[in-house]
Amino acid sequence: MAALIRAARTAQHLAVRALTAHGLAHPLTLALLAAASTAAARAWEAGHQVKDIHPANTASSPAPYGPSRRP
Repeated sequence: MAALIRAARTAQHLAVRALTAHGLAHPLTLALLAAASTAAARAWEAGHQVKDIHPANTASSPAPYGPSRRP
């Protein structure tokens, strides 16, 4: 089951890199976005949650409701 999560993360990473390098309308970007969504759907259907694919990183996560109130 960990392979499904790894595949979804890798596919998403590759899609983001293609998007950055080529733009949204490029055929490679579109193909990689389709692969990423398919991999995420397979992980979801296997019982994984979104947080399994996208773990929270508290150091870089924004405040849930607006800016932080730290002094």
